[in-house]
Amino acid sequence: MILPTTVVGSFPAVKGRGLSAVLDPYKHAVRFAVSEQIRAGIDIISDGQVREGMIQTFTGKLPGIRDDSVISSVEAAATGITVADTRYALTKAKRVKGILTGPSSIAHALRIQTPAYRNREELVIDIAHALAAEGQALAREGVCIIQIDEPILSTGAADIATGAEAIGIIAQKVDLPVCLHVCGPLEGIIDHLLRLPIAILDIEAATQPGNLEIFTDTDLKGKMAGCGCVASSDHEVESVDLIQKRIERCIDIFSHDSILIDPDCGLRMHTPEGAFAKLSRMCEAVQLVRGEYE
Repeated sequence: MILPTTVVGSFPAVKGRGLSAVLDPYKHAVRFAVSEQIRAGIDIISDGQVREGMIQTFTGKLPGIRDDSVISSVEAAATGITVADTRYALTKAKRVKGILTGPSSIAHALRIQTPAYRNREELVIDIAHALAAEGQALAREGVCIIQIDEPILSTGAADIATGAEAIGIIAQKVDLPVCLHVCGPLEGIIDHLLRLPIAILDIEAATQPGNLEIFTDTDLKGKMAGCGCVASSDHEVESVDLIQKRIERCIDIFSHDSILIDPDCGLRMHTPEGAFAKLSRMCEAVQLVRGEYE
């Protein structure tokens, strides 16, 4: 497929009503998010990531973590954390990505209140092993990609060497292409990222055009690039023409056969109508560009 479209992950949570919503307030939200991605024309969808925040989704289920505190050694969850929602998405679409919040981003959102860890770096590694089990469970369900979200890596708040080791642990244990999504400017950490055993490096390009300039003289080393061509931080819905120009700029940098097209980040904070409009216009722009190569 030329220029496959995908999402970074999240979609606005539209909760249901009635008895079923009492039993599971997010059941309708998952179904709505999946259907809207498909309606927009997305090639590789997600489950919508509508349950809680990206951190709480995992910390609420991992043994060793209570609320925002680490109280003992962190272990893998007894059952898949995101498997049920992803399984539903797989009944509606051929291509679905499984999504994991990264070990460093999770670890730095927690307070260590146990002697089991001498420092945060040890915690990051244990979380990586726990998330690898989740990735394996998602792979067994039939997802086509495992995406790891590590927004903290570009901030300098987390140790990049430990973060890279943790991502490597997951990538080596999951027998699927692994995509790493990192928000923000990447110039200071790009060498670390390109050494990782990942198949796809997903970047912000719409609101961080400097990330594209890094690659004018930097080789992807056989990896594909996920190119954010829709701004997630701006509620204004871009024109198809503007999105098309962004896609063409990404092609100038990477070539048309080595990139995926997606938003800069998740769309959870948008209105459902706004999120759909951004995705549908992105897909329309991709169709126009695809016509030049088919």
